[in-house]
Parts: sequence; structure tokens; C-alpha cells
Amino acid sequence: MKLSVVIPCYNERATIEAVVNAVRAAPVEDLEIIVVDDGSTDGTRELLKAKPNGWVDKIVLQERNCGKGAALRAGFQAATGDIVIVQDADLEYDPSEYPILLAPILEDRADVVFGSRFLGGRPHRVVYFWHMVGNRFLTLLSNMCTNLNLTDMETCYKMFRREFLDSITVEENRFGVEPEITAKVAKAGSRVYEVGISYNGRTYEEGKKIGWRDGMRAVYVIVKYNLFRRNKGSWKGNIQESTSSKRSRAHTTTTIT
Repeated sequence: MKLSVVIPCYNERATIEAVVNAVRAAPVEDLEIIVVDDGSTDGTRELLKAKPNGWVDKIVLQERNCGKGAALRAGFQAATGDIVIVQDADLEYDPSEYPILLAPILEDRADVVFGSRFLGGRPHRVVYFWHMVGNRFLTLLSNMCTNLNLTDMETCYKMFRREFLDSITVEENRFGVEPEITAKVAKAGSRVYEVGISYNGRTYEEGKKIGWRDGMRAVYVIVKYNLFRRNKGSWKGNIQESTSSKRSRAHTTTTIT
């Protein structure tokens, strides 16, 4: 099975090359790498344009910064793999652990796999206490609405069978994409597994971007997609219409293959 790795990036000139190299070195036989630049202004965009053909499989350039969710929406559309995973461009997550996430899907036990920073004995960099508290609160609130028993809803490492992504459309443009996708995973009745991963968290001085406003938005998103989207059969049509109008106002994309 082919694994598509979608890498959303915004102002990650210092780390994007190292992340791509780590993904290329991942112990996966059939790999597709898609980098989505979300309107970077620090030289990331120019660096990507200067790379030779074949460095990655696809580069998607957003005309302006719209957020992680918008970048993932574009990346998911460009992906052609049987399985798709999200890889942040900041070196916090280790691509060498892809096989751990792949195992439940390849064994036909899961449709979606979350990589949890709070499970197992893998190494974790010690950073912000209140971020951990916020993550656990949002995960608890999400679990109460979805009836899933996740330990890390906000994790970057979410791996999906292609069929699940084909059944939904991402609406959220920013970090609200994490609870949105989790709600849709639960509504779809997907088989969900969680596996322990390592985590090399970075500081704000090193470029971390998520803030308290994103946490407040996450609460709203959890309520919105779990309590006010009861009819899952109507999602696709309604979401496509609303997302299409958002895209026309927000940005267009150019894909370089």
C-alpha cells in the first residue's frame, strides 16, 4: 500500500528540509511526499521552488496564509496514496515511527490511527505544563462528545485510510481541524486505534505557533461538529458547498509536480 505524507508548513525554512529528509528515510517502501506551503514569508516558499524535481512528489503553494486546516484540505486533495498521514514541518514528530501507526491499518484492525504523546514509554521533551493541561482538557471534552476514549485528540499524527478522507471535507482553516476531524471520525463509525509515539516539543522561541485563541476555537469546534451536525449523511454536500465558498474568498492554490 502507498502511504501519502502531507506536510503543511508555514514559515518553516529552518526545518522543512530536515523534515523532508526524515520522511524520505522513513522505513516505508511506497511513499508519496506532499508539501503544502501556506503562504510563507520567511523564505520557505522560495526554498521549495528552488528544489529540483523529484525532491518531493508534489508541492502545493497557497497564495496566502490561511491556516493548517486549509493546508491539509489542499494536501488531502493532492494525495493519491491508499493511506494518508499528517506530518508537521517542525521536527516535533519522528517519521521513523510510521510503521507503528501503520500496523493496525495493515492488519485490518483500524481505519484511523492516532499517535498519542501520552501513551507508552517513548521519549518526550519536557516543555509547557499548561499546554499539557489544555490538551488533556480538550481531549476530555472531545471524548465526552464523541464517546471515544482517546488520550491525545490534538496530536498531529493522524493516519487515515483513503476511504475515510474521501467521505469528508475539511472545513476548519486553522488548528480547529484536529477536533473537527476527530468528530467526523467518530460520526463515521470508523475503527480507531491509538499508539504511543515520541515527542520533541518546541518552544515559542523555536517557532511554535499554536496559542490560547486556538484553544478557545477548539472548544467551539468540538461543540459545533459533535452537537450540531447530527445527520452525517448530509455532511458531504453541505460541507462541499460551504467550503467552496470559503475557498473562493480565501485563496487559490498552485500545484507543482
